[in-house]
Amino acid sequence: MIPELTAEGLRKTTSSDYALRFVFGGVVAACTGLVAQKFGPIVGGLFLAFPAILPAGLTLVEAHDGRSEVVDDARGACLGSLGLAAFAVATWRASGALPAAVLAIATVAWLVASVGAWLAVFGRKPDGRAEEARHARS
Repeated sequence: MIPELTAEGLRKTTSSDYALRFVFGGVVAACTGLVAQKFGPIVGGLFLAFPAILPAGLTLVEAHDGRSEVVDDARGACLGSLGLAAFAVATWRASGALPAAVLAIATVAWLVASVGAWLAVFGRKPDGRAEEARHARS
């Protein structure tokens, strides 16, 4: 699976799809705020690693493209959450440094975690074919 952006995918999205994503994103962000209020900013910050529009996005992908695409998107979101969690932990651990240094450290942590997770799950086979062979077996 290679991430791609196509104009066709953008044309499929309606204004009600955007509204649904907006509402879901707001609900998830509000829930994260409640978690942070109850358990503190460290725990709340880790909950920010959850993609806020994931529930709406998966619902819309299933309606437009089918269940197999939802599975791929959910896997990608899980991997992306690992990267965001690495960013949050790195920001927390480096919080005493200069802001530019904190941002640089956290960005490197995000990049390493995200790319590493993607390669581990969707990495290319030695013959050059992408993960499709493994995906076809599952």
